[in-house]
Amino acid sequence: MYHDLTQGNITRGLLRFALPMIAGDLLQQFYNIADTLIVGRALGRDALAAVGSAFSLMIFLTSVFLGLSMGAGALFSIRRGQGDDRGLRTAAGHAFLLIAGVTAVLTAAVYLLLDGILRFLQIPPALYAPMREYLAIIFAGLAGTFFYNFFACLLRAVGNSVAPLWFLGAAALLNVGLDLLFVLVFRWGVAGAAAATVIAQTLSGAGLAAYTWRRCRELLPLPGEFRLEGAVFRELWGLSSLTCLQQCAMNFGILLIQRLVDSFGPVTMAAFAAGVKIDAFAYLPVQDFGNAFSTFVAQNYGAGQSERLRRGFRRAMALSLGFACLLSAAVAGFAEPLMGLFLQPEETAVLAAGVRYLRIEGAFYPGIACLFLLYGIYRAVRRPGMSVVLTVLSLGTRVALAYALAGPVGESGIWWAIPIGWFLADAVGLGYYFRHRRTLLPDRRSEE
Repeated sequence: MYHDLTQGNITRGLLRFALPMIAGDLLQQFYNIADTLIVGRALGRDALAAVGSAFSLMIFLTSVFLGLSMGAGALFSIRRGQGDDRGLRTAAGHAFLLIAGVTAVLTAAVYLLLDGILRFLQIPPALYAPMREYLAIIFAGLAGTFFYNFFACLLRAVGNSVAPLWFLGAAALLNVGLDLLFVLVFRWGVAGAAAATVIAQTLSGAGLAAYTWRRCRELLPLPGEFRLEGAVFRELWGLSSLTCLQQCAMNFGILLIQRLVDSFGPVTMAAFAAGVKIDAFAYLPVQDFGNAFSTFVAQNYGAGQSERLRRGFRRAMALSLGFACLLSAAVAGFAEPLMGLFLQPEETAVLAAGVRYLRIEGAFYPGIACLFLLYGIYRAVRRPGMSVVLTVLSLGTRVALAYALAGPVGESGIWWAIPIGWFLADAVGLGYYFRHRRTLLPDRRSEE
């Protein structure tokens, strides 16, 4: 059930652990794409623009507890590498309480601030009502998303990447089926697409929580064992808060880009909505590989196997960059037919704008692949602050350049700003790693 990443062949172990994560998130992207494809084909350009803009907002909101869960997952993996099972259970209990509380506060806040959020995003008047309707329903799924992400991070931290895959796969199939039923049969419009997503998210989160309780009970506090400890909260907060900040900074930057895109009107909004879905689907494997690598690093860091970590970094970088190059060639080369999947043939202006986006931004996936590995290693060796620095550098450059270039260059300036931000952060992150490698990965014991 669990993979011990501190032993055995590094490349084979990384791939065996990463592949179920990649497969699971590809399924998740399938049902995200199903929303976009069904809405775009059945309801038209304006509905596609509204759902796409709402998706960027939801990604920002879910990044709060996703970041907290990822930070907690690094601590879980370190405890696993140290062989401290009780410490792992204690950390899991504290993390659950912390992130559940944050999720409750966040859910209440977004409902109270819904109209203010829409005004901030500069939503065109024609799209205001459908986007508000979509968000009023989709926010109800935040609790289900929290449950899924927390228990998925807990299981993956100890080497079980298969169980989250099964529950995500079931949710993907359910979401597609409900999309077809609610949008095409019941004619509920964007509200139907939102309801389908909420139901699928809620059932996948509840199902994975029940699985963990019944099949992996040893990862959770035992009866009478749990009590609140300030030291555990402080350690957990030290890792989770900065990882949360990193995720929020990354997605807030994307939200600012979305705001700029929205100012160009429905054509650019619809092109960006479809392009982002293709984008996320394309580079998701290297993102998940970076998360799998983070678990590898944390387990070996906890076990004190520094030389194994250094070898793992070299092998992970070669695998990730090689695959990213293939992805870039495929997306840039097939940009037009990929965009055509989401649009009716007469939407020529939207198609042209989307193709420009994919051929600029999609050609540089190696930049984001390297960045995901850097995020993973700094989070796992208790340097989440460095991940925040890289995120702020990447997103700050992207946002500043996008706003600077959008006027004189137009929408293409927004697209060019994205890879420039990636590569600038890569240069800083790699320079820091090679300069501080021996202090980042101290030799605490010799590898067997």
